[in-house]
Amino acid sequence: MTEPSTDPSGGAEPGDEQGPSAASFAAPAPSADGRCDTCWNWDPLASTRSADDRPLDVILSGTVFYDLVFSGLSRMPNPGEELWSEGLGSSPGGIANLATAAARLGLRTGLAAGFGDDAMADWMWDVLADQEGIDLSASKRFADFHSPITVAISTDDDRAMVTHGHHLPESLDTQILAAPSAKAALVDLAGEHHWWEQLAARGTKVWADIGFDSTGAWDVKDLDPLEHCYAFTPNSVEAMAYTRTESPSAAARALSEKVGLAIVTDGARGVYAIDGHTGEEAYCPALSVPAVDPTGAGDVFAAASVLGDLAGWPLMQRLRFASLCSAIAVQQHGGALAAPGWADLTDWWRTLAESSADGDLEAAYVAEKFAFLDGLVPRHETRAVHRAEATFRTHHQVSPSGANEDSMPTERIRVDRD
Repeated sequence: MTEPSTDPSGGAEPGDEQGPSAASFAAPAPSADGRCDTCWNWDPLASTRSADDRPLDVILSGTVFYDLVFSGLSRMPNPGEELWSEGLGSSPGGIANLATAAARLGLRTGLAAGFGDDAMADWMWDVLADQEGIDLSASKRFADFHSPITVAISTDDDRAMVTHGHHLPESLDTQILAAPSAKAALVDLAGEHHWWEQLAARGTKVWADIGFDSTGAWDVKDLDPLEHCYAFTPNSVEAMAYTRTESPSAAARALSEKVGLAIVTDGARGVYAIDGHTGEEAYCPALSVPAVDPTGAGDVFAAASVLGDLAGWPLMQRLRFASLCSAIAVQQHGGALAAPGWADLTDWWRTLAESSADGDLEAAYVAEKFAFLDGLVPRHETRAVHRAEATFRTHHQVSPSGANEDSMPTERIRVDRD
């Protein structure tokens, strides 16, 4: 059995577009059900890990929402009008989007968040901890506190949301700082930054994002905390507003004077990045795909960017990988559970490579740009991810004990038949 190397160069010269070749290794013993644990739970950073590694790759903190997403609508409803949607998805949302995206890409992910004591909180905790494998040791349950809820409506070219929720009864700063040590932290620049400034002082790479300034002030002082950050990933609207520039490219250049790695995303128009840590600059066009729901696409991009950085990939490879992950995510319903896993990435690459081999010129062009995936994706059966369902199952519906087998959720897997 072979495991693909995660060395971004694969022995090639810098700038070589060819992906790394697979390296041989001794096959680990299969688990009781016959699966290879190394392949089933794919770890793209396996070759970079050591005995003295930090326990977590990524730590996050924020609010977890219960998201209910209506999709497949051609337009928004008019006042007083009722429309029937083609799609409906339930999913943990908010910071769960980012945590799930990171975990599904193989990053060891920790989350510090507050959860209520209602059925939705029970379900979201189980999904994040048991299904997605996220470390919730720094999270806390609160009695007599209900889950924040967001209802979203997505059309072909727009979306609208309504949210209800309350502030947590207490701060989680103490628990965050006591959480297992992490290589990177993903944070909101506009939020409380006391805790992540301390993490930065401990050597954690802080990746910051920032939201839309509804006041319209776009005060440049809001960017002062970037002095503690390793990277900043705003979208083009935010980046241009804060830097008073006229293009995403100019905004990225202006931001690169404030932070080591500046990445400005511009939706379907692509992404611009300047990495002062490595001296690289790049523009990466977006992949054209039929979008179902853009919720959480930015979170998927950020998680994939962190993975590429921790793996030591060249900047362009990082941007292409992150753009691909986002493109896969927007073709699914709803936030956190739309995030791709390695089975999705493998399927995409295999399909593209087969089309290229069959003479499809467009596929050949794209395959050349993503050739690095050939040495990166698993070559074995891997665990497929769960997607958003219309509503969530309660404990008695998903518990193996006493359950009717026909009522149990099934898990789709990808098998490489080569």
